[in-house]
Amino acid sequence: MAWPELDENLLRSLVAANFQVDSERVAFRRIPSGKFNRSYYVELDGQQMVLRIAPLPDTPVLFYEKDMMRQEPVVHQIVRERTDCPVAAILATDFTRTRIPSDYLFMERLPGVAASELPVGRSMWDRVLEQLGRCLRQVHEITGDKYGYVGPHRPMEPQDNWVDAFRVMWGKLVQQLVDMKAYTPDQGAWLVEALESRLRYFDPNVPASLLHMDVWSQNILLDESGNLTGLVDWDRALWGDPEIEYAVLDYCGISEPAFWRGYGRQRDNSTAARVRHHFYFLYEHQKYILIRGLRNGRWDAAMRYRDECWALAQSWFAT
Repeated sequence: MAWPELDENLLRSLVAANFQVDSERVAFRRIPSGKFNRSYYVELDGQQMVLRIAPLPDTPVLFYEKDMMRQEPVVHQIVRERTDCPVAAILATDFTRTRIPSDYLFMERLPGVAASELPVGRSMWDRVLEQLGRCLRQVHEITGDKYGYVGPHRPMEPQDNWVDAFRVMWGKLVQQLVDMKAYTPDQGAWLVEALESRLRYFDPNVPASLLHMDVWSQNILLDESGNLTGLVDWDRALWGDPEIEYAVLDYCGISEPAFWRGYGRQRDNSTAARVRHHFYFLYEHQKYILIRGLRNGRWDAAMRYRDECWALAQSWFAT
């Protein structure tokens, strides 16, 4: 269920609960680009902030989206401390759900606007992608000791290797799609077996790299000269194989030559990498079955995604 339009008095009460200011002097402006969280620009005493409010608890979510805002403070801190990637400082959080029935947080407002809102020409976009490549290379060099969605939202049990983590992730996503009757139980079992029979193509020893997993034009902030001023929406962050991030970059039109120049590393084009890419790409593509259907109520679109995903799986894994 989506939030209704929120009363400014309620928003002021959230500010007053977290900052020692006169809440009557606070101004709010809705950020229209947010598709999951409800977000506002907040101005108080000349300070610019962003208020992000998670969806209501009964909103249909993918298994890893449940309470995922709760991992943002830790992820932001790690990236700010260990890279020069422009990431906002988290200023205050409230995950108690006592003032409102959802989690919310305040973060600093970074300069710039979303790339999706700017007329970005080819040469400027190449410059942006090169900067973004350098940024993500630094992020991917941050490694942990557990794999999967390991934040405090705990959508899965953290695993000791990437193979086991991806098996859990794939199985949970497929099961959600079976539960919503997008796939039949037999189709779900077939998709799980498709992965089980190809686990030899996955490296259990790949480092647990920090991955953003939602890099697209709306989450890339730029100034008018095409300088990268922010990378936002880290709530879907994952620890694992950078190749699954590459699949998201492919999906979102980011993995162009300029990006790879900035990234400074060539991707693996072996047969094993192509098999992994098929699973990683479908992991991204299949999520829209639930998003379009259960969340948006657009079942015609959801079924188109379902048919596309099933056709791709059949073409890639039938033999």
